[in-house]
This record gives sequence, C-alpha cells and structure tokens, in this order.
Amino acid sequence: MNFNKHSNLEGQHAFLGASKYHWLNYNDDKLVETFSNLRAAQKGTELHEFAAMCIRLRQKLPKSQKTLNEYVNDAIGYRMHPEQVLYFSEWCFGTADAISFRNNFLRIHDLKTGKERAHIEQLRIYAALFCLEYRVSPADIKIELRIYQSDEVIIDEPDASVIVPIMDKIITFSKIITKLAMEEDL
Repeated sequence: MNFNKHSNLEGQHAFLGASKYHWLNYNDDKLVETFSNLRAAQKGTELHEFAAMCIRLRQKLPKSQKTLNEYVNDAIGYRMHPEQVLYFSEWCFGTADAISFRNNFLRIHDLKTGKERAHIEQLRIYAALFCLEYRVSPADIKIELRIYQSDEVIIDEPDASVIVPIMDKIITFSKIITKLAMEEDL
C-alpha cells in the first residue's frame, strides 16, 4: 500500500489528535472551553511577539490604561530589552518579557494576557537568574518587578532576603539534577 503524503503536517499535533486523546471524554461544552483556551493561548503568543517587535522598534502605542499599550510604552520608556533569555544551567533558564539593568537598578516586566491570575514568583525567579548569570549580588542593587494584566500593573520590589533563597535553590536543585542525569548516563 502507498500511504498518502502529508509532509506539511509532520511533527504537528491536531487538536483532535490521537496523542491528545482526552477529548474522547469531552462533552460539547468542554470541547468549546478547551478550544477557546487554546485560541487564547495562541493569541497571547501573538500579542507577546507584537509587543516585542514594538519594543525593539521603539514604536509606542496610543497612550491608554490598556494592558498591552501600557506594557509596551513602559518598556520603551525604560529602555528595556524584550524577550531576553536568562540562563543558569541547562536545567534552569527562562525568558523575561522585558528587562533592563542600569545604575544598579534591575527592572523586569511581564505581560500576562490570560485570565488566570499571575504570580510574582515567576519574576522573582527571573531576578535570581539574572543575578546568578551576571554575578550580581541582589544586596547591591534595587529590583522592581512588574506584572501587566487585566489593565492593572502589579509592582513588587523584593530585596536580597527574597531573591537569595531562590538563587540558593536554583544552585542546589541544578546540582542535584545534574548528578541524577550523570548517573543515568553511566
């Protein structure tokens, strides 16, 4: 038998695909909810890409209290870099939506487009990763973290007592995972 070629679909997964078989148990309402959540996540990705492009091009959006506009305009105003990877190890890294560091002031902003309430811990991890990667003591700098969501801005100003334990945990957990990975390779 000669099978049909679908080279344009190789490596992709259909919404109603076999590897995501849970949909077999969905009723119509659950299907609609799950599909809507997927579309919202895709829109969030596109909004992040759009925001990053605006920031790179220094293209401000109309002044507004709307989440996207305020996020983009603040990032441009503070001369931030969009979509910056912060790396400690192969086990611990992440991408900050917008970041700047000048005059011993670390600023990290995060754009949240979903309905689920954001948690500041994500940004605290980014701050810890920054300090580890660039060998900066959190005791020697000022840190401001902002979450932009639902037309609100949540601001957190953690000090070293908050960031150092996260740094310590990143170091310890990365060592443990590295050891486990090496043992598996033997």
